[in-house]
Amino acid sequence: MADLADKRKFYIDGAWVAPATPNDLEVIDPTTEEPVAVISVGAQADTDRAVVAAKAAFPGWSATPPAERLKYVEKILEIYKRRNDDIAAAMTTEMGAPTDMSKEDQAGSGSFHIETFIDSFRDFEFIRPLGDHAPTSMVAWEPIGVVGLITPWNWPMNQVTLKVIPAILAGNTVVLKPSEIAPLSSMVFAEVIDEAGLPKGVFNLVNGDGAGVGTQLSTHPDVEMISFTGSTRAGIAITKAAADTVKKVALELGGKGANLVFADADDKAVVRGIRHVFYNSGQSCNAPTRMLVERGAYEKAVETAKKVAEETSVGSAHDGGKHIGPVVSKQQWDKIQDLIQKGIDEGARLVAGGTGLPEGVNRGYYVRPTVFADVTNDMTIARQEIFGPVVALIPFESEEEAVKIANDTIYGLTNYVQTQDGARRNRLARQLRSGMVEMNGVSRGRGSAFGGVKASGRAREGGVWGLEEFMDSKQISGWDKDA
Repeated sequence: MADLADKRKFYIDGAWVAPATPNDLEVIDPTTEEPVAVISVGAQADTDRAVVAAKAAFPGWSATPPAERLKYVEKILEIYKRRNDDIAAAMTTEMGAPTDMSKEDQAGSGSFHIETFIDSFRDFEFIRPLGDHAPTSMVAWEPIGVVGLITPWNWPMNQVTLKVIPAILAGNTVVLKPSEIAPLSSMVFAEVIDEAGLPKGVFNLVNGDGAGVGTQLSTHPDVEMISFTGSTRAGIAITKAAADTVKKVALELGGKGANLVFADADDKAVVRGIRHVFYNSGQSCNAPTRMLVERGAYEKAVETAKKVAEETSVGSAHDGGKHIGPVVSKQQWDKIQDLIQKGIDEGARLVAGGTGLPEGVNRGYYVRPTVFADVTNDMTIARQEIFGPVVALIPFESEEEAVKIANDTIYGLTNYVQTQDGARRNRLARQLRSGMVEMNGVSRGRGSAFGGVKASGRAREGGVWGLEEFMDSKQISGWDKDA
């Protein structure tokens, strides 16, 4: 234990404090399978202490002028950028994102979101007229109160910044529970907050697991909102736990995105789609893991997918380069292996990859980049979120059949369309049941919201929508515009 980084303390009421009761948990580096740090798993007393601090800070923080709150966040951004590589190194160690990807994309997503919220907040109108038809009616946007934030391990800073920054800009105070599997980057983020001089109690961090601190926040009578990103199973449990205290619950959950590739798609469409699935070792909820291909282009797509998988290198997260790293944990590795085997057992055609470790590897939670062809949409690998570098190719005959297959899922986060036919793109964008549709490799514009429908949850994170998610609207009549 002496060699491990001691990260047992929590950040509560502007200070690093010891847990009420010691309860050690080792953080495992998925590249080496070795423990690298020890944290403490919080108990009810720790959660209560954080909530008390946040509740006490709320009146002052919510009354702080928006321009002053913005200055604090601008300071957070400045320090975050300076600490970018420290944050990235923590994520490489805790969840296995390769060094270059961790610096540029994993840590970079945090600064991107902070910048976007700053831009959105500058023009945000907290009191707006309802309309010309009702000259004395106004809509006011106001903070909710103490907000519990529960974030996942796959994109730690992406999700922390998508929750913490809009919540505090809106005037709320927060208690963050990062994933106990990947808590180290969030602890660096707490150091950033501390250096920025945020008033005591506005931001608090308590480590712990979902069954413990997660449930304690979800049921706490003084927590008025829970924002959660993670599995659909956990999202359902949080919704039930929060019901008795009638909290606002915002959920960003799993996905099983369909990527509709038509015969007239551009030459890079299949390559782009497969690489997107393998990116972050397949650990992204918006990954296009079902590739639906028009029959005339299907066999060529299968060959292309095979080639991309075979050319995708897997290696240590601590090395530079464009390879993919391990998945986050032994538990995740086992789950992915079981699902790959299930695909084989149910009759899908294994084109590349498969079970077991990649060739020449005997340590680390590495998964072979895997492609299945001839998948039918009733197979387990087409129904369940695998959360690994595994893609399922499904042929279709017509546009109508493609839409039917794409929508035949409990999930509804992101769908993708690849076709040169603009009218078809527009049709499909409206027919696909998901919170987001990305077409021909064009990213959604800066400031657009991230979120889904159905079992993917209905949170809207990012931009103006992400700010409004952390506020209540108040409808006012009889407003004196001359006062």
